[in-house]
Amino acid sequence: MVSSETFDTSKTFADLGLPESVLKGVQAAGFVHPTKIQAALIPVAMTGKDVLGQAKTGTGKTAAFSLPALGRLNRDDQFAALVLVPTRELAIQVCREVKELGGHTGLEAIPVYGGKPIQTQAKALSKNPAIIVGTPGRVMDMHARGMLPYDRVKLAILDEVDRMLDIGFRDDIRRILGAMKQHPQTIFVSATISPDIEKLARSYMRNPEKIVTTEKSLTVAAVDQSWLSVEPWDKKRLIEHLLKHEEAALTLVFCRMKKTVDQVADYLSKHGIDAHAMHGDMFQTKRDKVMDKLRGGTLKVLVASDLASRGLDVDDISHVINYDVPEDPEVYIHRIGRTARAGRGGVAWTFVQPDQGDLLSSIEMLANIEIPQKTYPDFTPGPVPADVASYRQAEQRRREELASARNRLAATTSIPAPKAVDPNAFPGGIVPSALPLKRLGGVVRTRRG
Repeated sequence: MVSSETFDTSKTFADLGLPESVLKGVQAAGFVHPTKIQAALIPVAMTGKDVLGQAKTGTGKTAAFSLPALGRLNRDDQFAALVLVPTRELAIQVCREVKELGGHTGLEAIPVYGGKPIQTQAKALSKNPAIIVGTPGRVMDMHARGMLPYDRVKLAILDEVDRMLDIGFRDDIRRILGAMKQHPQTIFVSATISPDIEKLARSYMRNPEKIVTTEKSLTVAAVDQSWLSVEPWDKKRLIEHLLKHEEAALTLVFCRMKKTVDQVADYLSKHGIDAHAMHGDMFQTKRDKVMDKLRGGTLKVLVASDLASRGLDVDDISHVINYDVPEDPEVYIHRIGRTARAGRGGVAWTFVQPDQGDLLSSIEMLANIEIPQKTYPDFTPGPVPADVASYRQAEQRRREELASARNRLAATTSIPAPKAVDPNAFPGGIVPSALPLKRLGGVVRTRRG
């Protein structure tokens, strides 16, 4: 079922026009059949046309633009492909995947992103790599320093365009693409393509081909998902209960706010669980150390903000816990996509507060599945906090007083007896007693409009 809904099983990567050197990398990665977005986008991109591609998260969009980039470049190309991504972690992840897929091409790829010393990335750029994967801010910085020329770019790729616009990179994108007077082949890839994104893309593209696929997300099909009902004050105790009673090899816990990340990580550490935090306010060197531990298998629980959901690519992650339900359903798909990698299974649990049913429903609609509820009879909810209890009591008293006032008003209000109807006073004998609810406000339509 997963294959028929996600992959184009009628084709192999050899049918997509890729050179032999790239196909060797595909084979080494264990890929057999392309996903539907890959089967549709790669042949068009290999012809040199501009492409605007839309596909759900978790359907292999990175390989969809990486493979034609590797296939169209030559060994002696320098600064020939520029891939723009929204986050540092995603820059690292995409660059790693490009290197793996291009292992037999002789093409060098490097990541360029903020938080790292300029000198380190300047040294890498001095070797004239063929492919640059970077965040817009650091890319522009390196260009301003004369280390990253735009005039050699043959292929400009923008990944996660919806996310880049969400976090304010619109002007940066305009500056970067607008400076490329040679009009390189341009590929925009996004999970959603709003009219705003399409307008931006077409302003820098020449007769682009728009490709929209509706295949089922790999992550949705491969992850065992469930949700747990919990009051906000019980969430820390519940996550402790889960991690101590479930066989979770490597768990990612996603929180909506950075301060919540720190609070949850501290709570778990104090209760005997080896947990580490990662979010945007941490120094890049510390984030890199945490990522090294994660990839090295020496870390059991990582509590992260949503920036990490776009850049974590570790095969051994067994569980994802949505400590906070994301308001954007796409973020949920990105989060749970950190498990069930490399053909393995995965588990995703989502904490849902009593007033968050709408958020859960929006996730189910996007994923096109019904997520079952999970219960723990041996977990005992804690007492209602004093401030919450007093607030609820005050609300209950207010509702009771309002209902009592309405009852008193109804009891004392006399209903006037109906007046005798004069059938000659108005057609049907009905006499208007008030002005109509909706009026034209003195404006009368005329033939001149």
